[in-house]
Amino acid sequence: MKLPFALWNAQAVRAIIQSQWLVDLPVRTVRLYLKRWGFTPQRPLKRVQEQNAKAVETWLKDHYPAIVARARAEGAEIHWGDETAVSSVEHYPRGYAPKGQAPVLVLAQSKRERINLISSVTNQGKARFMLYRNTLTAEVLIQFLGRLIRDAGRKVFLVLDNLRVHHSRKVQAWLEQKSDRIALFFLPSYSPELNPDEYLNADLKARMNAAQPVRQHGQM
Repeated sequence: MKLPFALWNAQAVRAIIQSQWLVDLPVRTVRLYLKRWGFTPQRPLKRVQEQNAKAVETWLKDHYPAIVARARAEGAEIHWGDETAVSSVEHYPRGYAPKGQAPVLVLAQSKRERINLISSVTNQGKARFMLYRNTLTAEVLIQFLGRLIRDAGRKVFLVLDNLRVHHSRKVQAWLEQKSDRIALFFLPSYSPELNPDEYLNADLKARMNAAQPVRQHGQM
């Protein structure tokens, strides 16, 4: 419709009504109409512009069904993996104060903390995770993969994104030695919405942000 809006919010609907029918409705009226028509305001799924829609469609129709079929044939369990991090400076809780007087949250700069997390979740909702403080390296990933296959009790099919470390030579060499116990598969580029573990990470950050602020070293 060549409108400057990114989403169909009430202002966008109001603009299209005005341009098509020359009727200038109040935004409040537009919201009432949208509600009557069964529309509700929702947080959108995020897609990046670089995503290849054809590649995503092919992955969903061909690649993933093939992974499922192979998992059944080999008695493997499908896991979806991802990494994230949480930081003590990301906590922004709300507090009451007189109108016009913003409350002040006093935190110790010397006790800032950041913790990284690598995790996987199965189609049945079973989650496995490992915390680490340094950056994600091939050695850290291999450590997690080793724990994962030791705990699973069956072969693991792990679906990951295309982070460079996931394709590293060290990881590939390790996988060749463990091919009877684990196999990696990769999502299309720029497609985080296909990974259930992304939603686990989102829930984690939402809970962390709503929690009490970190004031002591090790509390996080």
